Amino acid sequence: MSDSLLGLDEPPQPKGEAYRVLARKYRPQTFSELIGQDAMVQTLGNAIKRDRLAHAFLLTGVRGVGKTSTARLIAKALNCIGPDGQGGPTIDPCGVCEPCVAIAEGRHIDVIEMDAASHTGIDDIREIIEASRYSAVSARYKIYIIDEVHMLSKAAFNGLLKTLEEPPAHVKFLFATTEVNKVPVTVLSRCQRFDLRRIPAEMLAAHFARVSEAEGVEAEPEALTMIARAAEGSARDGLSILDQAIAHAGLEGEGVKADMVRGMLGLSDRGAIRELFALVLAGDAVAALATLRGQYDLGVDPQAVLRTLLETVHGVTLAKLGTEASKGQSAEEVKALERWAAGLSFPALHRLWQLMLRGHDEVAKAALPIEACEMALLRVIHASQLPDPGELARQIASGAVSVSAAAAPASPSATAMPTRMAELAEHLETHKRRQLAQQVRDYLRPGKFEGSEVEFGTTRTLPHDFLRDLGAALRETTGVNWRFRCVESAEAPTLREELEAQQNAEREAVLRSPVVAAAMEAFPDAELIGWSNKRSNQA
Repeated sequence: MSDSLLGLDEPPQPKGEAYRVLARKYRPQTFSELIGQDAMVQTLGNAIKRDRLAHAFLLTGVRGVGKTSTARLIAKALNCIGPDGQGGPTIDPCGVCEPCVAIAEGRHIDVIEMDAASHTGIDDIREIIEASRYSAVSARYKIYIIDEVHMLSKAAFNGLLKTLEEPPAHVKFLFATTEVNKVPVTVLSRCQRFDLRRIPAEMLAAHFARVSEAEGVEAEPEALTMIARAAEGSARDGLSILDQAIAHAGLEGEGVKADMVRGMLGLSDRGAIRELFALVLAGDAVAALATLRGQYDLGVDPQAVLRTLLETVHGVTLAKLGTEASKGQSAEEVKALERWAAGLSFPALHRLWQLMLRGHDEVAKAALPIEACEMALLRVIHASQLPDPGELARQIASGAVSVSAAAAPASPSATAMPTRMAELAEHLETHKRRQLAQQVRDYLRPGKFEGSEVEFGTTRTLPHDFLRDLGAALRETTGVNWRFRCVESAEAPTLREELEAQQNAEREAVLRSPVVAAAMEAFPDAELIGWSNKRSNQA
């Protein structure tokens, strides 16, 4: 898109002229500048080319997506006469003829704009009805643009119905609203409706980059991505934030930096949130609360932390579904989401979502927001260590877990605490956790045991629910919450590897014994299929 199409070729602002905010300065002047609304532009273009113009249009959408700007563009498109004064309605108004210039400056006598929020009564509508009977003074069409039309009173809507259904040929009505559900069905049925879409964040970021370049301001792509996300699909909101960021950058030419935007908006560092999310999944409550406090000390709103955690859970869920990563995500974020997606089940993700969503709502209402956020995270950490309800129900149904055992953990004095990997496997075997015991023998390389804290290495990627199930089983059988940490320094052989090495050594010893060696030599095709270390009793 060229700078001229973007409205970026305006002459320098004369000294003494009042500053115009970016949202007004870069208001779309042609349909090609209207970002994110291609479907609507195509429909309007086809209607104009085929001379199938409706007599009333209703433009709806969230704030800042271009409803009022679109209404003005339609007014220009219908009244443009071209540079030579001989043109007709066009989807590409010239912008230089008298109607185009007058409409853009808001001074055309035949294009009447009204704010329904301040003109709600039947008397205001009665004036429109009376004036609509007379032909346009100088334009092709007399156009009424009514913003926030849902604010009209019931009497005003009823008074408008007849004229709206059968208006004079020279009149067009353009309505804009953010709350289309409040517009009576009788009005909706008389209008051609266009739902303007939220503008995608990557499209907004690209637009803000062009605006920054036109303003002579350097802006980091990450900073523009943050602004685009904060805008929530609204070009006007995003330009207002960008305006604030440029002012915040000062006069030193530092430009718009990501750290500055993060501090200005009170956003959490996404890298820190990923670290916090990993700590929550690992069940490290102390480190998680310390990270949360670190963000809080930097000025981040606790509710914003939980909102970003919710976004992370949603991102992991989408990654698990195999959807394409968002263009605004960094490579580090994409890699982290994919790693978590491989290790978390859908039930676990749904549970995380519900718990964090509940915490988000609690923090919004809490008298002590940071304390409420800490308690919410602790609840999530505790719940992440609990067995999946569906799996627990299956275990109870199969008899693997009794109802009493599932309801109440054993006291610490009821059983000895394992102090090394072999004892841990034996403990699980004794309490009929045979599958977990086998996984401990097969996967874990022994590390340090310090009470209920265990360090270990691994031979392979662990099943996503292994540590959760292991922690739940040990908490039930020992009455203590266990913490596990995987370390790369643990290189000792697994219990299975130790057993295999011992068996291989015994086999070699048997094969080297004189009797067996002689037998193998006498029978070359013979195989050693078993042996016993027990010596036979002598008579």
